[in-house]
Amino acid sequence: MLTAFIVFFIGYVISMTYISVLYHRGIAHRGIEIPTWLYKFIGATAMPIVGIDPLGWACMHRLHHTHSDTELDPHSPVHHGFWYTFILQHKSFERTIIKLIKKDPEYTKIVNDIPLDIHPLNKNGLWWLPFVMHIILGCLAGYYFNNWLIAAGWFLGICGHPLQGFLVNSFGHAVGYRNFETTDNSKNNTFVAWTVFGEGYQNNHHQFPNSPKFSIRSFEVDPGWLVTSVLDAVGIIKINRDLVPKTAGKRLQAAR
Repeated sequence: MLTAFIVFFIGYVISMTYISVLYHRGIAHRGIEIPTWLYKFIGATAMPIVGIDPLGWACMHRLHHTHSDTELDPHSPVHHGFWYTFILQHKSFERTIIKLIKKDPEYTKIVNDIPLDIHPLNKNGLWWLPFVMHIILGCLAGYYFNNWLIAAGWFLGICGHPLQGFLVNSFGHAVGYRNFETTDNSKNNTFVAWTVFGEGYQNNHHQFPNSPKFSIRSFEVDPGWLVTSVLDAVGIIKINRDLVPKTAGKRLQAAR
């Protein structure tokens, strides 16, 4: 059981580092500076490893911020239903990928500042290949160690982002508390934040969308910020610290 959990955790950290740190805080919002070599590395490895196209993800996420909790939001539980968000996020992502492949100007203009292209796996309809690869890798590891929990742990860790995305997109806009009176229905959900690399602090994030740090108050824990700080410390990325709100947390604490 312990080995399976460790394998799950390794896969989870790899997946969330790509999606929460590099895709979200870096590519989509420019909260961290990504050097040219790292952009090339992301473009080559991200889709095969986590199965999510970084350009498509950034495009859909920017659409979400532009139309947050309106009828044009690609995955809002407010207008489309809490549970249907799970299906809607997949349909919206598929539509975004198709539009970007076809060079639809309404979509390409949203991400024309990002030095990436849609990965060939998506262009050739092979989006499913990374998931099959991870099933095979998990099964091989489970067979070798005679422990099929290892197989499940690896697949759920590295490919659990559809469920994680649902938790953020649904609970993060339906259930929780608010630090700020934003124009949308964004909420801070502690459980989602602790389990999805800090992504559950949606109200904080929608108030300060370009901040690479999602936590504001002293009791809010953002695991993704910890990983971001480590990557900054070793020189892989550079945090745009001017974008991190300096006094918002203190003002909130004083108000309470």
